[in-house]
Amino acid sequence: MARAAQAKGYEYLAVTDHSKRVTVANGLDEKRLAKHIEEIDRVNKKLKGFRLLKSIEVDILKDGSLDLSNDILKELDVVVCAVHYNFNLSRQIQTRRILKAMENPYFDIFAHPTGRRIGDREPYDMDFEEVLEHARQNGCFLEINAQPERLDLDDAHARMARDHGVKLAISTDAHSVDDLNLMKYGVWQARRGWIETDDVINTRTWNQLKKMLRKR
Repeated sequence: MARAAQAKGYEYLAVTDHSKRVTVANGLDEKRLAKHIEEIDRVNKKLKGFRLLKSIEVDILKDGSLDLSNDILKELDVVVCAVHYNFNLSRQIQTRRILKAMENPYFDIFAHPTGRRIGDREPYDMDFEEVLEHARQNGCFLEINAQPERLDLDDAHARMARDHGVKLAISTDAHSVDDLNLMKYGVWQARRGWIETDDVINTRTWNQLKKMLRKR
């Protein structure tokens, strides 16, 4: 994955395996994530002109806490947070769940924020404007997920984020080298929402990006 991303001219790639709550994906607990971090450090010593970012896609639990402790999250370059369960909560409870998660000092990016899967699952109910305002206040970013079955955020929500002063990350959610080619769909989705280069955090160099992530 690192070689393929570097061949595309990327400066960095975040490795965002799931946390332990997603058992179907053999999600990482604290102990296995620590070993994962060590492995990325070893790989980075061998890479020239490229960096793998230590990351995780950590679950936002029903009560708004995160699936891993801050003791291990603080060791990461970027923390991606997502809802994968309990989609049918009331609007008030779902919103409160997300707002609480964003108050964690290690919450960086809200992944596939509305939870929709095109033709398969409707977005969960939440107060999106309240989520955007909380994201702005807490220095959080939202994802545009380039996977064709997600394209989440959609164009209208992406423009709402921009209008609220919340920057976005366009990601492929790649599970293979070939999936890196999906980036174009995320870019097209962003363009439909009138998103420009400056609105997207991963148009920055790593040195610029890490300053944006250092809210903690």
